[in-house]
Amino acid sequence: MGKNLIQQRRGRGTSRFRAPDFNWKGETKLPRTTNETVEGEVMGIIHCAGHSAPLLEVKYANGEKVLIGAPEGIFIGQKLQMGNAVEAKEGNILTLQNIPEGTPIYNIEGQPGDGGKFVRTSGGFARIITKMDDGIVVELPSSKRKTFLPACRAIIGTVAGGGRTEKPFLKAGKKHFKMKAKNKYWPIVSGISMNAVTHPFGGKGSHTKGRPTQSARNDPPGRKVGKIAPSRTGRKKR
Repeated sequence: MGKNLIQQRRGRGTSRFRAPDFNWKGETKLPRTTNETVEGEVMGIIHCAGHSAPLLEVKYANGEKVLIGAPEGIFIGQKLQMGNAVEAKEGNILTLQNIPEGTPIYNIEGQPGDGGKFVRTSGGFARIITKMDDGIVVELPSSKRKTFLPACRAIIGTVAGGGRTEKPFLKAGKKHFKMKAKNKYWPIVSGISMNAVTHPFGGKGSHTKGRPTQSARNDPPGRKVGKIAPSRTGRKKR
C-alpha cells in the first residue's frame, strides 16, 4: 500500500500542519500613511511566538494602536514620532527620501502604504546607499541592493533580539516546540533514510536509491519525487 509522502500530508491542510496563528498576538505593520507629524507612546513590549523579535504596542495621538517590531534600546513610555519632518532616531517612522544616508533602518515598505515587508527579523537592519529622484537604493542585510520608491516608509534603528541564533537549543525537545510554534517542517529527513513504504527512495540498509531519481511529468503524486521532468540529466558536456 505505502504511505502518503510528507508533502502530501501537509498539503491536505489538517490541523496538525496548520500554523497556530490564533496564539499569535497580531499582525505587525506600520500605521496609516499621513503627511502630518503624529506622536505616539510605547504602551508595552510583547513576546509573540510567531515573531523572532519582540513587539511594541504603540498608541498614536490620532487614536490608532499598532504592533511594530521593537528596535534596540526602546523602553515602555518612550515617545515616538511619525511624519516627514521628524528626527531620525530609534523608533521613529519616516519616508526613505527623508532619512539620511547610512542610517540603520528596518521594516521597509515594498510599496507606499503597505505597512512594511522587508528587514523584519531580529537583529536585522538595512542602510540607504544612494538617493535618486525616482528611487532610493538600500543595502539589505544580505548585502544585496534594492531600489525602493522615495515615498516608502521605514523605521529607524536595528530590530531588537540580535544574537538570538547564537544560543544553542541543547535539546531536541526545545527545538521541536520552537518549530511547532511557527508550523515549520522539522526535522527534515531525506527520502533515502525512510522506510520503503514511506518514500520511493526508501528501503535497503545502505544509502543507495536503487532506482532513478527522475520522475515523469504525469507520474502520480506518490511517485513524483526527485527531479521532476528534467530537461536533461548527467554531467554537462562542453
